[in-house]
Amino acid sequence: MPEISNEKSYADGNILQHATDGVGVITFNNPDKRNAMSLEMWEGFGEALTALRDDEAVRVVILRGAGGKAFVSGADISQFEKTRHNAAASEEYARRSVAQRALLADYPKPTIACIQGFCLGGGMQVAMLADIRLAAHGSQFGIPAARLGIAYGYDGLKHLVSLVGPSWARLLMYTGMRIDSTEALRIGLVERVFPDDQLWGETMAIAETISQNAPLAIKAAKITIVQVLKDESARDMDAIKAIGTACMDSADFREGRQAFMEKRKPRFQGK
Repeated sequence: MPEISNEKSYADGNILQHATDGVGVITFNNPDKRNAMSLEMWEGFGEALTALRDDEAVRVVILRGAGGKAFVSGADISQFEKTRHNAAASEEYARRSVAQRALLADYPKPTIACIQGFCLGGGMQVAMLADIRLAAHGSQFGIPAARLGIAYGYDGLKHLVSLVGPSWARLLMYTGMRIDSTEALRIGLVERVFPDDQLWGETMAIAETISQNAPLAIKAAKITIVQVLKDESARDMDAIKAIGTACMDSADFREGRQAFMEKRKPRFQGK
């Protein structure tokens, strides 16, 4: 059996987290509500992300939903009458959940959204903030904000536009329509689609590949891609140069060269 460490739960068990051989897993665990996100779940999600970020043994993090029916079906609308009934309340709600989204947006380790079933609204926000999205054939995607009278906000739409372009972003937002995984793949919302019974195995295989590669080289790619997406005037070219230098001077680069010459698998330390 693989070694499982740091098995923890947050938000009264609605967020679960564990780590196995360099792969961290966070599970949205509210299957009775199709993993709808309450404020407490957002806050627990942040705690789980922080714990895996600070665990040096973890090199990649997978996000998934429990129960097989949903990744995250959206925000828990039953809370809205209390927490988002007008602009002032919505601002407070956003303030309490924005920190967790920022944490995921700026996460230093690679993140994978493993999507089975419904991925709607707030679930789309989480999935779009991950580095990579892998989906099961039976998944459905959509942002029903227009049906609820909700303004979706800059960050959510920035990520949607960067993935699918402005025209598909308009179609999805104006209609609140749902699309299946085939359409999601075609428009660039997800990267790979697998049969439902193969999704977890394929996701773990990709995560394990990432976890065995050189962490500094992956960090360099992550930092550089973030800068590529910024306007030229806002790019931090010094950050790109610094991580490039760190890579080229690292013990891992030496190990990579030696392993190649010796025709063996490299053992990277992230240093």
